[in-house]
Amino acid sequence: MNVRHAEPADHARVAAVIDDWWGGRQMRDMLPRLFFAHFRDTAFVAEDDDGELAGFLCGFLSQTCPDQAYVHFVGVSPAQRGEGLARRLYEHFFEAARAAGRTSVHCVTSPQNSASIAFHRRLGFEIEDEQENYDGAGESRVLLARAL
Repeated sequence: MNVRHAEPADHARVAAVIDDWWGGRQMRDMLPRLFFAHFRDTAFVAEDDDGELAGFLCGFLSQTCPDQAYVHFVGVSPAQRGEGLARRLYEHFFEAARAAGRTSVHCVTSPQNSASIAFHRRLGFEIEDEQENYDGAGESRVLLARAL
């Protein structure tokens, strides 16, 4: 498995599979191309030995909080799940955040997504808060943070 920084052309590859990877849920609109063009230092793509897309992580360094980095979206092909790829993508992000002088990583997930919460806790994230209507009416989120 090869993990590398994302390139703008990777957006089309991710956009083509993201809804399928989420079981048909419409997720494509949550991941605009700008992450692949303007946040390449903190965006990663994983490819298998045949060059097929296996996973991705898009994050950024907070401009508001100079000690924080933020993971916006991470996805792994259903065929690659359970093999440690998501953890590996996060480790690349943690390394990039540390190199930029960041001391913590933050992300959010849905309170109903118990698998995501459990995964992040295994990575060392702690629940900071749960906020109702975080992303609009009826869009509650669990806020997670991990010290670097």
